[in-house]
Amino acid sequence: MPIQTNAADIVTVSVMGQVANPALSGLPAEPYRLTADGTPFLWPTFGGIVYNVTVGDSAFGWSGDCIHPSVSIAHPDANKNRGLNVFACVGNEAMITSGAAKGARGVVTGKSGRFSDQVIIHFDQETRRRIAVDDQILVKSEGVGLALPDMPDVAFKSLSPALFDLLPKRVEDGVLKIGICAIVPPHFVGAGAGLTSEGGSLHIQSSDRAELAKHGLDTLRLGDLVAIQDADSRYNHGYLRGAMSIGIVGQTDGPRAGYGPGMTVVMTAPAGQLGCFDAPGTNIADLLEISA
Repeated sequence: MPIQTNAADIVTVSVMGQVANPALSGLPAEPYRLTADGTPFLWPTFGGIVYNVTVGDSAFGWSGDCIHPSVSIAHPDANKNRGLNVFACVGNEAMITSGAAKGARGVVTGKSGRFSDQVIIHFDQETRRRIAVDDQILVKSEGVGLALPDMPDVAFKSLSPALFDLLPKRVEDGVLKIGICAIVPPHFVGAGAGLTSEGGSLHIQSSDRAELAKHGLDTLRLGDLVAIQDADSRYNHGYLRGAMSIGIVGQTDGPRAGYGPGMTVVMTAPAGQLGCFDAPGTNIADLLEISA
């Protein structure tokens, strides 16, 4: 029996941003960052048009720092960018409205940034070659306000109703269980903890590679669904024993301490109302029929 949602009552509204240029701070004057062991490095970072990293690819092994697959957008006005980041949801349709790729359609696959900076959108590689920085992209935002009338303690974050319908899921003894690729123990939760759960990302710390492999997290792919143990993301991301959050891996690994693959949290509950089951290979590239 289908799980009933309030999708018919949700408001669908447009939000817009433009393709963001990767940025580096002007000060200090050196552009280098530090790895977990203090080694300076200079690698591409998030933002821009990424031509060779796509949802479904490995989240590890790239010579980059928390790279966003495909295209990142933001609005130059901080308040409007906040609206873009809060209202855009994973699974939403996006359309390019200016430039050589005008009219091409894509799909939102994640959000990123310490303070809800950018929205990540997938376009196929042919379209990416025609996109330019500053091109305008419209998102048909739908998902904020999503709820389950029979399970009000499960809170939704940044998830489109259409994608929720596609997720592997079941209800057992009143608990909503989601099919996932791996469980992220609480000691892996890094950057993003303590910040809002309405946008941005929560990172899997990855500097301890042996521990990462021990928990089967070293084979994660961009777009994989994961469960985050003892993570309460109803308002801000924080530790709460017995809580659980569900995330989608949205950006790649990076060498800095406290960082690693970034997750967009899409569901959370505080006290056992949300669970998971093993569903190896569950990835939004397949669920949303994303083409390379």
